Amino acid sequence: MRFTTRPEIAGTFAVATSTHWIASAVGMGVLERGGNAFDAAAAMGFVLQVVEPHLNGPLGDMPMLIKPAGDVVPTMVCGQGTAPAGATIAHYRSEGLTRIPGSGLLATVIPGAFDAWMLMLRDYGTLPLRDILEPAIHYARAGHPALPRVAATIAGLAEFFRAEWPSSHETWLPGGSAPRAGALMKNPALADTWTRLLAESETVSGREAQIEAARAAFYRGFVAESIDRYLRHACVMDAAGGRRKGVLSGEDMACWQASYEAPISTRYKDWTVWKGGPWTQGPALLQSLHLLDGFDLDAIDLNGAEFVHLVSEAMKLSFADREAYYGDPEHSDIPMSALLSARYGEARRGLIGERASTEQRPGLVEGYESWVAAALRHAREDYASAGGTGAGEPTMAHLSQRKGDTVHLDVIDRWGNMVSATPSGGWLQSAPVVPGLGMPLNSRAQMFWLEEGLPTSLAPGRRPRTTLSPSMARGPDGTELAFGTPGGDQQDQWQLIYFLRLVHGGLNLQEAIDAPLFHTNHFQSSFYPREVQPGHLMVEPALGEAAIAELRARGHRVEVAEPWSVGRLTAASRLSDGTLRAAATPRLMQAYAIGR
Repeated sequence: MRFTTRPEIAGTFAVATSTHWIASAVGMGVLERGGNAFDAAAAMGFVLQVVEPHLNGPLGDMPMLIKPAGDVVPTMVCGQGTAPAGATIAHYRSEGLTRIPGSGLLATVIPGAFDAWMLMLRDYGTLPLRDILEPAIHYARAGHPALPRVAATIAGLAEFFRAEWPSSHETWLPGGSAPRAGALMKNPALADTWTRLLAESETVSGREAQIEAARAAFYRGFVAESIDRYLRHACVMDAAGGRRKGVLSGEDMACWQASYEAPISTRYKDWTVWKGGPWTQGPALLQSLHLLDGFDLDAIDLNGAEFVHLVSEAMKLSFADREAYYGDPEHSDIPMSALLSARYGEARRGLIGERASTEQRPGLVEGYESWVAAALRHAREDYASAGGTGAGEPTMAHLSQRKGDTVHLDVIDRWGNMVSATPSGGWLQSAPVVPGLGMPLNSRAQMFWLEEGLPTSLAPGRRPRTTLSPSMARGPDGTELAFGTPGGDQQDQWQLIYFLRLVHGGLNLQEAIDAPLFHTNHFQSSFYPREVQPGHLMVEPALGEAAIAELRARGHRVEVAEPWSVGRLTAASRLSDGTLRAAATPRLMQAYAIGR
């Protein structure tokens, strides 16, 4: 079945696609003015912080894959900040916690996204920093039409903000009223912050020197000082139901910088796919490809029950390994080569049967038995305590049903430079706004465990194992692909399904995005309160009643989603002849691809 809601964008000059039409337009504008893909991506990223504040913010985090023209292998830019020096298991336990809350000040790690953008711009961009930040300043000061979900999120938290987070109430409900959907929404404090940062950076001469000055102002200057001053005294309500102080300090920020590292990759049907290392969940997509490589997906309906069954069962196994083994490889010896070996994949493939599994089944790598035992124990405890219900992205469910999430962007310019970035964190519902900055803190620390001896144990200087996971791939004909999506634990599920449909279905970028999606919450959620739903499978109704009935007959605990409600994929590609293509999901009616 081929169906598309809009055309696949095609051209030879440039393409920009993201989860918000304004950001995509800003990116294309930068490209039209002579900027490259790195300039455009950064400008888009800062605008997304303004127009989707419930999904990302300036004090959030971001992994980003970049591929300068001519490079064979992309590079990962690590914008994932680490746990502060005071973030010890002993301290958090002394606060009465057994899990790190999904919101509040103890959920905060060092903000990483800003420095990742600056590092990339310094080394690969071409335009002055002012050209990058001015679009975000404009929309923060002049306003932008409030998305319905932004308005609903703020309205749902209005009373909580008023009672517990007054700085957030002042920022998101100016004059005491939540924004109306479609009405202009502003953040003048954020505009002032970026304006001051530009003014301080422009006291020195030269593009690179100004970017370095901006990094200094953010991590060692007035931004870090404001955060430090606020956190010395703030004691606020969090998702665990208590008022607690944070541990992040200005010194923590001053001692951290974004970095470059090599991605990991695998081969699948003459394609090469690149993902972030095990401090992301990206390797789960690669493990799933290994499992599925033994099935003839060319011979089955890619919208049928057999495809959904095989892919979902493979994802259950890969994500069980994510929970047992993934973490910061600079702090733990992650057995990535074993997990991605052909022998391991073949052995695990045999676990995929005709019936849906309701068990948690991480594989066993010799020497890592204690990690596997802990993952199984966590899953049992959280299934029992939650009564078999699951959450997903952080919801602040004790306060509101408004969900936090993530954003994504992909850019390719006429020279062949490529960017795929997944910014997140610093949601308006994650933590209070830092007074005077217009920015909420992030909540990525909730992905740590308050238990010693694990790859995801809370420890100072350690990266949380994030769900953020951009992708790049190269096909046998030389096609280069950048793609990704928001969605927390679902990111690499939706991306896997998308990639398989491109490879096996012969669909174009837009057709593959528009095809019905599905995912499972079978495994441990990455987000507080870390719930588990064994056997769960969410599907879009477009799969059809027959396929849904067959999946139920196979033992899947099927939840049928609202139509057009699963996934927020965007993608861009470059063919070997220089043709550029891009696409964006119609779901939520806000993502757009632009190009010529």
